[in-house]
Amino acid sequence: MRRYQAVATRTAYVITGATADAEEAAQDGFTKAYFALDRFRAGAPFRPWLLRIVANEAKNRRKAAGRRPTVDLSVAEDRPSGDTALSPEAAALASERRESVLTALRQLREEDRLVIAYRYFFELSEAEMADALGVAKGTVKSRLSRAIARLRQLAAGEVRLDG
Repeated sequence: MRRYQAVATRTAYVITGATADAEEAAQDGFTKAYFALDRFRAGAPFRPWLLRIVANEAKNRRKAAGRRPTVDLSVAEDRPSGDTALSPEAAALASERRESVLTALRQLREEDRLVIAYRYFFELSEAEMADALGVAKGTVKSRLSRAIARLRQLAAGEVRLDG
């Protein structure tokens, strides 16, 4: 549980958009996974299997609450050191760009946020993403490609999606 707690909670947060709901969904996901261990395929990767259970639990919580998520994903701050430090102007531009991307992420549909988060925030492989999402690897590639295209459009201010 300790090994996967952080990634499980972050996965649930991408879906629920609320820290308390994410923590509860992750905990319930762990409990459900424990009771489903006899159905776990020996030799299969554990992390995607667990994240799929947690994601389903988070989706169920959000539906039961009847609200739309307002996810506030955070991106690690750049912390350059020494002579590679950004100038104040470059740092300000990087900060504006980061906020633009986060604003665009908040506007994406849940499935787009999830596939982007799995790949770029949680660094899952395509195979792990396929397991976690319950789809084929080719489907992961196409979903990720479409999600990134929508994110680029939103970040550039070309389109506004409301869910």
